[in-house]
Amino acid sequence: MSARRGAAAYAKGHAKGAGAYARVGVESGVMAASPHQLIVMLFDGAQAAIRAARLHLEQGNTAGKGQAISKALDIVNNGLAAALDEAQGGEVATQLASLYDYIARLLLRANLHNDAGALDEAERLLEDIGSAWREIGRAGQGG
Repeated sequence: MSARRGAAAYAKGHAKGAGAYARVGVESGVMAASPHQLIVMLFDGAQAAIRAARLHLEQGNTAGKGQAISKALDIVNNGLAAALDEAQGGEVATQLASLYDYIARLLLRANLHNDAGALDEAERLLEDIGSAWREIGRAGQGG
């Protein structure tokens, strides 16, 4: 994924990204963050919620598991997916939208069936996409 095409996938801008980030309840430097940093924060928040869900699942805490998965779903659906701009991002944005939909279905399956494997796959996919997004940020900063 090139830096330009990757950035274009999220070209809806800082205000929408900040709003999406604030909606999912994650704090810390949102207003000072660049659009790129906001997306990184969303990835970090989703992965933290999935890790919390896994811990709750292992401890048999159904309510905590459900809350953590709901938070991860909110970040994926109302943060990452909502921030995509398919008009400017083209095929990359369309593919990311499909991937986020799949991740959301994995999270729902994990919640409904106490499926740790689905949590693992969702976390791995988010890490893969998040790592690529972090690399785009480093490339955009000149190294």
